[in-house]
Amino acid sequence: MRGMDILYLLIPLSLVLVFVIAALFWWSLKTGQYEDLEGPGHRVLMDDDRTDALKNRSTVDSDQGATDDK
Repeated sequence: MRGMDILYLLIPLSLVLVFVIAALFWWSLKTGQYEDLEGPGHRVLMDDDRTDALKNRSTVDSDQGATDDK
């Protein structure tokens, strides 16, 4: 019955793992991780692209003004 000896390790280990997962889930609920599920999706769609365009326009391209000498 050497195969049964592993159960003395696996059962308490699995119980500890369940309690750790439950504690992490409880912590995430208490800190408001699931409060706004739709907000990040709306922020991606409604971001201000004009500031990115101004940043890109102010930088100089590395091949800008290069001539093609073939």
